[in-house]
Amino acid sequence: MSKTFRPWEVDQVWLLPPSIQDLVPAGHQSHFVRETVRAGLDLSGIMASYSEERGYPPYHPGMMVALLLYAYSQGVYSSRRIAKACEERLDFAAVTGMQRPDFRTVSEFRKRHLAALSGLFVQVLRLCQKAGLVKLGHVALDGTKIKANASKHKAMSYGRMKAAEKALADEVQRWLAQAAQTDTAEDRQFGAERRGDEMPDWVADKQARLAKIRAAKAALEAEARAAAGEDDDPPTGSGKAEAAVPDKAQRNFTDPQSRIMKTRDGFIQGYNAQAAVDSQAQVIVAHGLTNAGTDQAQLAPMVAAIKANTGRNPNELSADTGYCSAANLRTLVRRRIEGYIATGRQRHGTSAAVGSRKHRPGIVARMARKLKRGGHRSRYRLRKQLPEPVFGQIKQARGFRQFLLRGIEKVTAEWAMICTAHNLRKLAKAG
Repeated sequence: MSKTFRPWEVDQVWLLPPSIQDLVPAGHQSHFVRETVRAGLDLSGIMASYSEERGYPPYHPGMMVALLLYAYSQGVYSSRRIAKACEERLDFAAVTGMQRPDFRTVSEFRKRHLAALSGLFVQVLRLCQKAGLVKLGHVALDGTKIKANASKHKAMSYGRMKAAEKALADEVQRWLAQAAQTDTAEDRQFGAERRGDEMPDWVADKQARLAKIRAAKAALEAEARAAAGEDDDPPTGSGKAEAAVPDKAQRNFTDPQSRIMKTRDGFIQGYNAQAAVDSQAQVIVAHGLTNAGTDQAQLAPMVAAIKANTGRNPNELSADTGYCSAANLRTLVRRRIEGYIATGRQRHGTSAAVGSRKHRPGIVARMARKLKRGGHRSRYRLRKQLPEPVFGQIKQARGFRQFLLRGIEKVTAEWAMICTAHNLRKLAKAG
């Protein structure tokens, strides 16, 4: 006797169209994100930008916000992959109500409302607070280097710029002279359709590269003048700007605001993303981003952001030695935060902020003794238990290893969306 199987009738027409609620199980994260956006978030800042009555009705902004936040929570970031998921995945269909915006619509919506989308971080964080996921008993601060949307091979040092500028300028001049000599021949060859004196493409390409190098060189000189407190427009021929820029200073042609940064796996062209993580449920309570490779200057603004976002300071804060300075430790004392900051080894000749005689007997030394007394039971151990798993979830589990946008302002907003999506996942699990 043969086995009986369930029918497999792919051409069967349904008498009534199915509800998306039937196709995606109840309690699925897609339903949670959709309903959180619909009922829990204030989108008035986005909605107010739509005032024109004419034209074809756009997709509902709430649906687009829910789509982006859900996509980011699932590790889907590019507009093309998001649009494809709307066509192929039932969980995405549950968010959009089976609507299918194309990738251009997704991309343009994200660009248009980038600032407002990044501002949703605080609203989601407040929902996490109401759900009891944020206690601010202990917060750990750390940074992670993330690749920019630019190749490190598209960067050039100031020394190379000076040499390349002269070589390219000489080469372009030779080619321009050559082009002038062939004007008559081009006239005969191309006739009336072209003048014959057009610049060949290979000349234009070299000129474009020369213009890029000169613009990057000027930007480095302007940064050096600003750092030295000099005038923006020094007298011509003064030589001050050129002498002030180290030959090793680099600038990237694709994303000039990104920087070469050292990581465990080598050097990348990237940004330094910051996150302060609460110990209760690994919720991110503050985020930041800088193009500086070191973390020391980030502690004070991150502590201020924690209070601005949550309404109060944490009881305790831990961070690694990259954040250690006398000024940072005094900041924690002023805010009445119990600090656990690794001091590292005090080497001969280090700056007065940490290692000089002026501060060695003081606040940094007291922190070192405090951590040593605590031993393996010190609250400092929470530093590795909080931010590093969060960065692992973002970069490894959800595959966010490179920014899509360019420029520090846009990249900062993109990092805010990543942190918002992370907190949404925590909130969904708590529900």
